[in-house]
Amino acid sequence: MEYTNLGRSGLSVSRLCLGTMNFGPETTEPDSFTIMDRAHEHGINFFDTANVYGWKTGEGVTEQIIGRWFATGGLRREKTVIATKLYGSMSDWPNGNLLSALNIRRACDESLRRMQTDYIDLYQMHHVDRATPWDEIWEAFSVLRQQGKVLYFGSSNFAGWHLAQAQEAARARHFLGLVSEQSIYNLLNRWVELEVLPAAKHYGLGVIPWSPLNGGLLGGALRKQREGGGGRSNSGRAKEGLAKHQEAIESYEKLCTDLGEDPANVGLAWLLHQEGVTAPIIGPRTTEQLDGSLRAAELKLDDEVLTKLDELFPAPGPNGSKPAPEAYAW
Repeated sequence: MEYTNLGRSGLSVSRLCLGTMNFGPETTEPDSFTIMDRAHEHGINFFDTANVYGWKTGEGVTEQIIGRWFATGGLRREKTVIATKLYGSMSDWPNGNLLSALNIRRACDESLRRMQTDYIDLYQMHHVDRATPWDEIWEAFSVLRQQGKVLYFGSSNFAGWHLAQAQEAARARHFLGLVSEQSIYNLLNRWVELEVLPAAKHYGLGVIPWSPLNGGLLGGALRKQREGGGGRSNSGRAKEGLAKHQEAIESYEKLCTDLGEDPANVGLAWLLHQEGVTAPIIGPRTTEQLDGSLRAAELKLDDEVLTKLDELFPAPGPNGSKPAPEAYAW
C-alpha cells in the first residue's frame, strides 16, 4: 500500500480510505470487525465514518461498532487514522445538528464516547452550515484542538467558495484550518473539477472522493445485470443513472474488458491518477469486496486509456477539462 500526506499536513494516510457506512445496516458487527482487520493487513490505515451512520439501525451505530473494535486492543486504534463527521441530526431537540458551538462540543464528545477513544484524527463538517458564522465554528474547533480531542479538521460537500471562506477565516485567526475536502467525485460526476479541485489545490487541501463508482454504476453494473445481479443499480437513482448513461457505460465496460481489468478497479485507479486526490473512499460490504479493491492502488493507466476515459466521460462545461472560469467562458 502506498501512503501520502493528507493535503499540506504531515499526516500520512493510505491511498485508499475504508468507508464504514455499511457497518451496521448492511454488514454485521463480526463481519465489520473482519473487514477492518483485513484493511490493516493490506496496509489501509485511513478509515472514514460519521456520527449519523447507522441510519435505520440507529444513528451512531457505526461509530459504536468501530469503538468496540478499537476496544479489542492489538494497537487497532494506534494504527488507524480515524475520520468522522458532524452536521446531521442526532436528535429531534434543537441544537442536535448543524455547526453551532454547542453542537460541535456535544457531537465531538459523543463521537469520542461511541468510538471509545480520546481523540479524533480528522473531524469533518458533513455539510456547510450557512447560518453559523465562521468565527463561531473556528473558535469551537480551536477549543477541541487545544483540549487534544481533535488533531485535524476537514470539510465535506463544500463548494469552492465555501473552502475559500473557511480558509480565509481560519487564516485570520492564525489557525491551520482545513486539511481536506470530501466530495462526490467519479468519472460520471466530475463537477468538482470546475471550482472545488482548484480551490483545494490553492489552499493545500487533500481531496477524498466519496461514491467513487457512482453508486455502483462504474463497477460493472451492466455485466452484473446480464449475470442476474446488479444490486443497487437495479433501483432508484442508480437505475435512472444507468438508463441515462447506458451507452457510455457499455463502452466503458468494453474498454475494461479489453484491458483485462475489473471496471471498479479502473474507476478507482482513474481517481488516483487525478491531481490532488488523496484517497478514494471504498465501502466494502464483504472482505471479498475489500480484497478486490486493492488492485486499484497498483493499476497504472497510460495516457491512451486516460484520454479514452475523458472521451467517454467528458469533464463538465463546454470547454472540457479546464477549471472555472475557462471551462464555461472564453
